[in-house]
Amino acid sequence: MTTWVPDVLGDGYEQTTIALGDDPDGEGTVEATLVRYQPSGTDSARRAVIYVHGYTDYFFQQHLAEHFAAKGFAFYALDLRKCGRSLREGQTPHFVTDLGMYDAELTEALALVREDTGGGSVLLTAHSTGGLILPLWLDRLNRRSGGTAAQGIDGVVLNSPWFDLQGPPAIRSVGTTAIDVIGRVKAKTPVPGTGLDTYGVSLAASEQGEWEYNLDWKPLAGFPVTFGWIRAIRHGHATLHRGLDIGVPSLILRSKVTHFSRKYSSQTDAADAVLDVRQIARWAGCLGDRTTIVPIEGARHDVFLSKETPRRQAFDEMNEWIDWLYRSAHIDRESGQNHSEIGTIR
Repeated sequence: MTTWVPDVLGDGYEQTTIALGDDPDGEGTVEATLVRYQPSGTDSARRAVIYVHGYTDYFFQQHLAEHFAAKGFAFYALDLRKCGRSLREGQTPHFVTDLGMYDAELTEALALVREDTGGGSVLLTAHSTGGLILPLWLDRLNRRSGGTAAQGIDGVVLNSPWFDLQGPPAIRSVGTTAIDVIGRVKAKTPVPGTGLDTYGVSLAASEQGEWEYNLDWKPLAGFPVTFGWIRAIRHGHATLHRGLDIGVPSLILRSKVTHFSRKYSSQTDAADAVLDVRQIARWAGCLGDRTTIVPIEGARHDVFLSKETPRRQAFDEMNEWIDWLYRSAHIDRESGQNHSEIGTIR
């Protein structure tokens, strides 16, 4: 029986620990944390959503949970191993040398949610690095199951997914070769030149933003990026670029423009300050199945942490897509089959 205890987010939020055993990367015992939102006085939901965060991130977006709950979803969020609530003393934040390691907590979280909701269907959503991790996991599930793993998963919402390495082309060619070599022999060595606080300053209520969160779990300048971790990311990118089959329709929300800067300005608040949005657009077709891409004017890297107007547009776009998802013929409740075949780009 799963034990749920009060979560740091307060009323209506609970968490449970997912034990994962010994860390393959040698940093002791690892755990993940599943958070659920159950506001008092609500009936059991017919559907559930699971949210997966990005790098230097964890789940704190209460307005996202409340939005899904208002639409009739049971809301769950997963803090991956060594991230946020799951970070333990002596561990390197977010450090893994293979993104496939996350399969363990993703699979267990899905099982726990299905158990908790009586086997209802699930919508998956993820941000940034989570938007790379989640499709890779779904693709592996599908390949191992002969294409049946998507049963019970209705669709995927990706919020500014990390589909390629930003920066000059040389970083994605010669630079990636260097990352591969160094990442094998000096996995925990920090990559030089990372650690800007521009995006963090735009978000945090203690700086120029409006969002309250734990700066120990999500520091303004981010956690150091290590060669071993970025090597795992580049391997994930390469797999994505060869083409995936995630087995379900996807919605991709992103900012309309990118603005990289070493210092905060008002432009930071109206653009993706972390990823190159052109790369998101370029590689979105690699997910397989039906893909809908919606650029949001004035959105930040996390579109749901944008200023009010683009944030409202992002929610409206997601609502419209979810309404389509559950009224369209691609989910046949009688046969349990997925009939989606058409790819769309907006």
